[in-house]
Amino acid sequence: MLYDCIIVGGGIAGLQAAIQLGRYRHNVLVIDAGYGRSTLCRSYHNLLGWPNGISGDELRKLGRKHAESYGVEFMTDEVIKAGIHPSGFAIQLKEKSTLGYVARTLLLATGVLDRFPPLPGLVPCLGLTVYVCPDCDGYEVRNRRTIVLGSGEVGASLTLTLLEYTKDLIYINHEKQSIRSQVMDELNKKGIVYFAEAIEHVWTAGEGLFQGVQLENGQVINGERAFIAFGRNHVKTQLAEQLGVERLENKHIVTDPRSKMTSVQNIWAAGDAAAHAEQVSVAMGEGAISAIWIHKALHE
Repeated sequence: MLYDCIIVGGGIAGLQAAIQLGRYRHNVLVIDAGYGRSTLCRSYHNLLGWPNGISGDELRKLGRKHAESYGVEFMTDEVIKAGIHPSGFAIQLKEKSTLGYVARTLLLATGVLDRFPPLPGLVPCLGLTVYVCPDCDGYEVRNRRTIVLGSGEVGASLTLTLLEYTKDLIYINHEKQSIRSQVMDELNKKGIVYFAEAIEHVWTAGEGLFQGVQLENGQVINGERAFIAFGRNHVKTQLAEQLGVERLENKHIVTDPRSKMTSVQNIWAAGDAAAHAEQVSVAMGEGAISAIWIHKALHE
């Protein structure tokens, strides 16, 4: 079957695009691996209409149901290969590798995965009491004792950023990466407590309630909230590279500011994989914009 559009990635950007394209009555296939940044977040706090927060899983379920009501198809699998086809673009899946899927247009909404160690107790807290993005959740740590779990200067930089919200800060350099003397001086000057020690596990009080960490040396560090900042996040743009799409040095995809089309005709990118501020509301907007311009292209 020839689809009007295949969307690779069923996160927030991909779902918003699917809804819009479904309303245009295009035949659309969304292929999603079922795991990503939005599946890990237990609560988004800064979205219009959700003052008490909503989990990434719940938002995805609502989005999929909405898109399916317009006839959008969904498939759980991983796209391992993409290339040019006489009718547009062809993709190959990991599980259904014997089958080929072809579309006139392609939307890459493959996202980003944050890098962090597999610390026991950490994942259930993500989005509830442990955060990733200060733009999203700096507000949540205001005047609270906050621990930054991180690596080197990436974690140090985030810790200094959080001074806008709280002065009670601790930075644990879990990977013991080097920090320039001037950055260490800044941490000391601002009264930030610093440890260059590996973390053994995260202490919680019930599901998702962060209480602190225990270091490998046995020391317990108490806290009310936490951020993670390990750097070198996985920008999932391998397919873009296969297709010859322009990427930045940090592997984010370059898109046209107006249409979100990439450097390759009839391939779009939206959400965290593209070059922008990594916000759920921005991902929604980029998904919608991409869909509008995909619709225009399909009619030309």
